[in-house]
Amino acid sequence: MDVLSLIGITMAFVAIIGGNYLEGGHLGALANGPAALIVIGGTVGAALLQSPLSSFKRAMQILVWIIFPPRVDLPGGIDRVVNWSLTARKEGLLGLEGVADAEPDNYARKGLQLLVDGAEPEAIRSILEVDFYTQESRDINAAKVFESMGGYAPTIGIIGAVMGLIHVMGNLADPSQLGSGIAVAFVATIYGVASANLVLLPVASKLKSIAMRQSRYREMLLEGILSIAEGENPRSIELKLQGFMD
Repeated sequence: MDVLSLIGITMAFVAIIGGNYLEGGHLGALANGPAALIVIGGTVGAALLQSPLSSFKRAMQILVWIIFPPRVDLPGGIDRVVNWSLTARKEGLLGLEGVADAEPDNYARKGLQLLVDGAEPEAIRSILEVDFYTQESRDINAAKVFESMGGYAPTIGIIGAVMGLIHVMGNLADPSQLGSGIAVAFVATIYGVASANLVLLPVASKLKSIAMRQSRYREMLLEGILSIAEGENPRSIELKLQGFMD
């Protein structure tokens, strides 16, 4: 569980709501169904219009990474690669067949199977790089869905505010309703700006960073598997792969 995400989102909303309370406002003033409908519906609709269905579906799937990010164990991965190289050195590449069958990571298993099959290093690189770049592009594009929402939300919030003001202008004959009507109109702007800067843009950045960390892990596996294919010394492989550490 990513505790920082929980702390960040909680702190952001506590600061906004707490500040509103200290200024003499109340929570009810920030609750407005029509404004929420305009901002949420408009933002999601614009994102759907911009994004391919596959990217939008992937974005919904990886949203859980904000709280439960996939585990990326670089030190453990380096140790595994070094152990593979030791096995290959002692038993030959065919000795990795059992290791490949038991490997839970699809990317690593494909690389190990290519080693067992005796593929040339350049062929291994070509095959694994396709998987590497495809997965990285898929996840980055999914994160950009939230980034696009963060760009649209403030503008749609302003549209909601203008719509509210149009309604207020229609009731100018009743001055007692103007103050509350204007306040409600600007709630849409708050929703748009707050959702973009407190949720959507931070979520997009976090998902991108997780995707890049996964890519670095796969790149480390790729370099390790290529080093094994080229017959490098296990100690040299370990020193090379340590360059991928934070």
